[in-house]
Amino acid sequence: MLGFDLFHHITYANDWMVSFIGALLPIPYVRGPGGGAHRTPKALQQEYTFGGRIWEKVRAAGQWIFRHDPFYILGQQRACAILVCNHDSEAMILNKWGHKAHLFPVSGISSDDLSVTAEPAASDKTFQVLTAGSLIRVKGFGLAVKAFKLFADRYPDTKLTIVGEGPEEPRLRRLILHSHLEDSVDLPGAISRNDLLFRMASSDVLLFPSLRDGGGTVVIEAMSTATPVVCLDIGGPGLHITEDCGIKITPTSPQATVQNLGDALEHLYLDECWRTELGEAGRERARNLYHWDRLGERLLEIYQPVLPGNPDD
Repeated sequence: MLGFDLFHHITYANDWMVSFIGALLPIPYVRGPGGGAHRTPKALQQEYTFGGRIWEKVRAAGQWIFRHDPFYILGQQRACAILVCNHDSEAMILNKWGHKAHLFPVSGISSDDLSVTAEPAASDKTFQVLTAGSLIRVKGFGLAVKAFKLFADRYPDTKLTIVGEGPEEPRLRRLILHSHLEDSVDLPGAISRNDLLFRMASSDVLLFPSLRDGGGTVVIEAMSTATPVVCLDIGGPGLHITEDCGIKITPTSPQATVQNLGDALEHLYLDECWRTELGEAGRERARNLYHWDRLGERLLEIYQPVLPGNPDD
């Protein structure tokens, strides 16, 4: 029978679900990176349907129940290290387990990602705004369209591209039509990751106002292509983006949030040098913190103190 020195339960979603193996297996146990504690700001839940708002309450209640499961508690007690992907999940770890917590992203980038460069600029020099993800309500694409409307009314030499597919597409198309943005917003559907990276590199800004996003992979990808990011200061995007590589908007009411997102686009539109500085700082941050090699080194640093035979044991 094989003997293992360490068990690592990798979960990219729910930090609140029990790991029975982790709770019961008598060898060192590492959990994560996980998320799940992030919630849609109460004021922005107006963006959801009635059913969506009910689901937010059910989701929060379910998390509370799972976090009080005896096996979940046993697993947290046994864990030598608990990896979480945003500050919300970090805050949910009880103080007595806080020394085990490590902020660790669920996504990374490669050297090939960092080498992606922009395609030759179009002769008309249209200001390109990109957003991407599954077209579902939680991603906040409605806010993106409304913010772009405010921005485009002032600066018509602009274009918004929404990459992705999903059940929100009909509603978004109606919103675009109602906002008279048919000539300014493009929905190309789902595209390959490689094509998405090239589109990012050729865009002036990534607009990503996700209402509840624990990981925020698309934000890290934008950083790798030197594309400045505008996002909400919540969840994974709020962790990844600093003032050196993008603009984070504190979510308030839908109206104020839309206005602030539109203003952020205007600031970037008017200052090309600043856009370049933010983009390059983002790529450097991605290289130093989110490259798979760097993440592997960090994981090894977490493993080493808990492996059998470590001098500190």
